[in-house]
Amino acid sequence: MSDSRLTRRAILTTGVAALGFVASPAVLRAQSVPDYEPENNANTARRNVMGFRNHHWRDHFSNLRRGAILCDTYSRALHYWSEDQSIYLAYPCSVPMTEEFTRRGMTEVTLKRFEPTWIPTPNMRQRDPSLPERVEGGDPSNPLGTRALNLSWQYYRIHGIDNPAKVGRRASNGCFGMLNQHAERIYDLAVVGTQVRVI
Repeated sequence: MSDSRLTRRAILTTGVAALGFVASPAVLRAQSVPDYEPENNANTARRNVMGFRNHHWRDHFSNLRRGAILCDTYSRALHYWSEDQSIYLAYPCSVPMTEEFTRRGMTEVTLKRFEPTWIPTPNMRQRDPSLPERVEGGDPSNPLGTRALNLSWQYYRIHGIDNPAKVGRRASNGCFGMLNQHAERIYDLAVVGTQVRVI
């Protein structure tokens, strides 16, 4: 009996020590991730898992009329609350690459687009003339994915994504991109007039 306890204790001690050895370098690597992750490095940049924050809608909105969406650029997550408070969702998302592309404050959903066509902004084409003039909806390479919510700020969107590796990273030109299944869920719940706040 004492031998079996000793064996279990030895196994647990060894297991905990091994976990500590494995976890420490991972934490160090996560903390050394640079703030700026260029879009063309989306395949090699690490995700930001450590910075996720919970939010309560009352900290950001005075009411939930037509529902509310919070885009958190720090934790790289999108939060949704339904008007009747029966639904709360939080999904990882891509956020703007730099402060130059980031706009914060209150806006709202002005248009819902199913299988949206993507047209790069004039600034995007100026920075990268190799971009196509447009990518039709339904094309797997469409950066807007399968659904898009236009915001009252010109060129700003909440949308699906063509490259899941960008989710959770600084990888956009100003929009918030989610996995297509998450974008589809938000698309189904949001309405024109849903409040959106970017922090």
